[in-house]
Amino acid sequence: MEEIPPPIPMQVADLEDLARFMASIAGLGQPAYALHFEYNGLNYIGVIAIYRDYYKWYGVPVFYYYESKTPIDGKYLLVRSEESGEFIKASNGVQPGWIAVPIIRLKEKPSFLKIS
Repeated sequence: MEEIPPPIPMQVADLEDLARFMASIAGLGQPAYALHFEYNGLNYIGVIAIYRDYYKWYGVPVFYYYESKTPIDGKYLLVRSEESGEFIKASNGVQPGWIAVPIIRLKEKPSFLKIS
């Protein structure tokens, strides 16, 4: 059996960047959810996405993630964008007018994920 290469790890600057990216996926009607796990004393929240049509490949898997010393509180990342600005927060529930991305808490880091 051919070994499947792991997704390419790509760390984002802050949680807002990750939430904005995931909201753009959800806004297109694609299922979007954040994976959360602890590893080596740090908290990671991220999403595996396919970077499509790269060079000669049909797609390259990428693990976009944010690293934090403290856990992310809440069950959802909520995103709302309007003329006055962008609003991003973690919440235990969904709210009308916000894009809600569920946070899935894993018991441990999946073995196929590599963290840079």
